[in-house]
Amino acid sequence: MHDSPALEFPPIPVWTWLVVALLAILVFAVGFDQGQLLQPLLGKAAVTGNYLHELFHDGRHFMAVPCH
Repeated sequence: MHDSPALEFPPIPVWTWLVVALLAILVFAVGFDQGQLLQPLLGKAAVTGNYLHELFHDGRHFMAVPCH
């Protein structure tokens, strides 16, 4: 019988995981944030002002992500 060698994948560098995490946060901020990301810094004003929502508002519509 034929023994096939085990597949070995190269190790994934730490910076790759950091980039993936930052991209995930960016996607959340652009697509879904309603004040949650700034709430620890600004308190209730972040939710009532929707600063990130307004910042990314046109980008959401450009990418066909509904936000209303």
